[in-house]
Amino acid sequence: MAGKLKLVLALATITTAALGAATPAQAAPNPGTTIVGGTLASTAQAPWAIALNNTASSSPNDQYCGATLVKANKIVTAAHCVARAMSSYTAVQGRDSLSETSVGRTSKISKIWKDPLYGQQPGHDVAVLTLATPFTGVATLPLETSRSADVAGARPTVYGWGNTGGAGPAERFQKVLVPVLGDSYCSRPDVYADYDYEADGEICAGYVEGGKDSCQGDSGGPLVLNGRLFGVVSWGIGCAEARKPGVYAEVATYASALQAQINS
Repeated sequence: MAGKLKLVLALATITTAALGAATPAQAAPNPGTTIVGGTLASTAQAPWAIALNNTASSSPNDQYCGATLVKANKIVTAAHCVARAMSSYTAVQGRDSLSETSVGRTSKISKIWKDPLYGQQPGHDVAVLTLATPFTGVATLPLETSRSADVAGARPTVYGWGNTGGAGPAERFQKVLVPVLGDSYCSRPDVYADYDYEADGEICAGYVEGGKDSCQGDSGGPLVLNGRLFGVVSWGIGCAEARKPGVYAEVATYASALQAQINS
């Protein structure tokens, strides 16, 4: 399964969700792997949280990435999550445990839009998918449109079904609060300066001491602040490591392009 672009330094080439040569800013997602240090969550309380499954996943439940329902027939996810054949994806709504396949609603994907600058410039790790079967009657999450929301000290929450690092049940919907550390922190030489952290388009959130973070399999999932889609799980070094916070695509930066696709 695809994961957050949480990587080990030895990785040199894209082998799963993103195609082409890897650069430090777009390093390979680790296949085969939720939230580290978080708590169990309920999709009844977060109905807009979507599991984006894929038949190429090594998981018995096809766990692959996350996404967010922003309109009955539209979901936002990460660009690095959508390099597989469109027919291989299934969006799942309302399923706390991915093994409980009789629970929730599902839809195939009828259209994929990926930010055309992804892979050419740092950032731009966003995509919009159109559902073949709309999730009508399900609450959606509005986009954050103010770039001033990305301020150190803000306290968003990230959701997902990905790797827990042994800290929780596998492929079970979880959440964790990850404070915004600020662009100046992730731009430091000892953090992500050498990995092309993009202050104009990315959010630096987590804990200096580590311990809580999004992880492999959470890619594309929602970072939520004040009832809005604040960020999209994108990349990082390892999971929940000290001085290596999570990096999220800043939705407000791409809001106009995303909204154009949502309205199409």
